[in-house]
Amino acid sequence: MGAAGPLCALLLLLLLLGTGTGTGPVPPRVVLALLARNAQHSLPHCLGALERMDYPAGSIALWCATDHNSDNTTAMLQEWLGAVGKDYHSVAWKVQEEPSSYPDELGPKHWSDKRYENLMKLKQEALTYAREQQADYILFMDTDSILTNNQTLKFLMAQNKSVVAPMLDSQTFYSNFWCGITPQGYYRRTADYFPTKNRQRVGCFAVPMVYATFLIDLRKEETSRLAFYPPHPNYTWAFDDIIVFAYSCQAAGAEVHVCNQQRFGYINVPVKAHQTLEDDRANFVHLTLEAMVDGPPMQRSRHISLLPKPLTKIGFDEIFLINLVRRPDRRQRMLASLQELEIAPRVVDAVDGSTLNSSDIKVLGVDLLPGYYDPFSGRTLTKGEVGCFLSHYNIWKEIVSRGLERSVVFEDDVRFEAAFPARLQRLMEELEGAQQDWDLIYLGRKQVNAEDEAPVEGVRNLVVAGYSYWTLAYAISRRGAQKLLAAKPLSKMLPVDEFLPIMYDKHPNEDYKRHFVPRDLVVFSAHPLLVYPTHYAGDSNWLSDTETSTIWGDDAKKTDWAGSQKTLRDSRGSAGHLRSTARDEL
Repeated sequence: MGAAGPLCALLLLLLLLGTGTGTGPVPPRVVLALLARNAQHSLPHCLGALERMDYPAGSIALWCATDHNSDNTTAMLQEWLGAVGKDYHSVAWKVQEEPSSYPDELGPKHWSDKRYENLMKLKQEALTYAREQQADYILFMDTDSILTNNQTLKFLMAQNKSVVAPMLDSQTFYSNFWCGITPQGYYRRTADYFPTKNRQRVGCFAVPMVYATFLIDLRKEETSRLAFYPPHPNYTWAFDDIIVFAYSCQAAGAEVHVCNQQRFGYINVPVKAHQTLEDDRANFVHLTLEAMVDGPPMQRSRHISLLPKPLTKIGFDEIFLINLVRRPDRRQRMLASLQELEIAPRVVDAVDGSTLNSSDIKVLGVDLLPGYYDPFSGRTLTKGEVGCFLSHYNIWKEIVSRGLERSVVFEDDVRFEAAFPARLQRLMEELEGAQQDWDLIYLGRKQVNAEDEAPVEGVRNLVVAGYSYWTLAYAISRRGAQKLLAAKPLSKMLPVDEFLPIMYDKHPNEDYKRHFVPRDLVVFSAHPLLVYPTHYAGDSNWLSDTETSTIWGDDAKKTDWAGSQKTLRDSRGSAGHLRSTARDEL
């Protein structure tokens, strides 16, 4: 009986949609209500998702509204509707350009009472329009919701629910549903939210509220009593469109569901009332970068003209990106990520350790540091680690030869934190203002020891680095590169992320340190970090060309990550790439 319900619902949907031969029943009629304000950063991706939706456009009526914009939202919508409107059943278009703000709002991201009221009226207008058109469904979509799953609409219809939403993923624990609500209409934390959001429990679940993107089945009797405006006569909760609608569902006896069986798409984390459109844009850029890592990625509309983003080096002399030629997928993702961040990199082909033989290594003057063994597995250096060291070493040489005063080095497995360029630029400006000398700054790393690290005086979010692993991203000065080269590390090589702590005298192994004098590299670390690895050892998509390699001098002896702790997630419970300021579901 348990499997019969979903199967029957799916068969019903197939009958409704027909066979695609032109002889089947007419597909259900849908009104798609799209409301946009100051959405030029997310609108191309939202509309691109609509273009790829697997549903007959001729059975969808578009209802679009935009108002009080101070950006290019209206022009984008007009261009898109001009290109695709003819493919849809009909288009209703409502625009209010002036004024560009509400009289009682403090800024473009502030939700004032007049803004709430106008939004409720618009949603009610869309709902009334759908009823007048005798539509079977209405799908409400916010422009910060990106449906990357093109089967979402069909899936929601197949659930046969009065009100149903696809659970949307974000770069934090935020999503588009509540699992609990108090008798006064406030958010109530429950034990169900995180298991649902993390898909530890999977299915369609009754919840008190959904928002952003959801489907209403207008054929059901109880949904005829739903309304956004005016609020229900007995309504005493907060004057907020999503809470008003949640109360309306409760009063009408219309059960609300959220479904998480599939990855449906993404929702941008909203910024606070005092923040700006630029903050909102930075949040959305971060969401697109996360989608590139975790998949599926977002795709922009083909029908909106966008100027190419101007790329800069964000105040540095050079931005290096190290990539193995045989890893084009990583190169493509990193280049796309840096383009979104408006950063212009110089791609450096990494030295492929797997192609080095003993004679190659000898010609390069490479020799193993006497007595070096991996501190966890007991193995010696791998060829992948040799290639990694040589890749960084070649960049240090280029920095010195070109006289580059400040550079950034990225490996190709980096996950960026939100507002990465602005945060890095602010850090460097404060460092310069404090007149603090520096040689190298970790932007991402694994802190080995648990003790607190001393803050750098006069510079926020910067600490004196202790013993650290990883070289996935760092800033380096010309003086720092000179010091590293002067140590002549090729003739006494160990992994590059063991070499660096030796050079700033924080490595615990005294035997290793005595081979390198002086050890006066001035090294700091961003705190909190600005980048993290895309994946960790044990993750399904994790891949390391240094850990999974062959042993120095023995091509027959292969290695994997099982014996090493370096590439494991921080055992101290670091939040990883989840932003420290946004770990809650709200």
